[in-house]
Amino acid sequence: MATILVVDDEMGIRELLSEILSDEGHVVDLAENAQHARDYRQQQTPDLVLLDIWMPDTDGVTLLKEWAAQGKLTMPVIMMSGHATIDTAVEATKIGALNFLEKPIALQKLLKAVEQGLAHSSAAPATSAAPKSASGTGASGVPIAAVLPSASAHHSPAPADALASGAMQGQAGQTASISFDIPLRDARDAFERAYFEYHLARENGSMTRVAEKTGLERTHLYRKLKQLGVDLGKNKSEV
Repeated sequence: MATILVVDDEMGIRELLSEILSDEGHVVDLAENAQHARDYRQQQTPDLVLLDIWMPDTDGVTLLKEWAAQGKLTMPVIMMSGHATIDTAVEATKIGALNFLEKPIALQKLLKAVEQGLAHSSAAPATSAAPKSASGTGASGVPIAAVLPSASAHHSPAPADALASGAMQGQAGQTASISFDIPLRDARDAFERAYFEYHLARENGSMTRVAEKTGLERTHLYRKLKQLGVDLGKNKSEV
């Protein structure tokens, strides 16, 4: 679980990103302009920042320069914009931004960028005003590919994986114990409840991945889980 600061003057984008990232198990803090982001950074250092470029008080590139000059660019920053030019994106990257996302942001691109940013953060903190090279290195000079976990490095399940495995076994038993002597609707609800709890446990509570696995839109999935009385809290990933 990571703390992510979203800085954007558009309420709709702040709320959307907050919902998506919260579903992924992260703590999301919001700033509606550069001044709020400055005040936040004075108090604490997030694990990652999603920073909009065009804001009414101070633009994101200027704020990025301020943090770099003050030695506060010690976390990965991903820039966002729907109107930025290539030159602006390159400038932000040279200052120390790790990545750039063009609005409207595709869900998979967002999740991939956040995953890479957090992996980069855990490997080595970003240094102030350190440029990102064209060879695929981030703001601290560490290649992104080098900090992503390798599948061969996992020889035994982590505690969270073990918990999820146990939960899935329990849900499999629950499915097998559904009585054929109850009305069809009740049996169907019982099966669907076990089905969704299985996938929530398997995906560590990630609503995005559960939606993909089950083939449902996120809004429909939320509505379905609420209708079935599925407790989302107990399936939420804590790591």
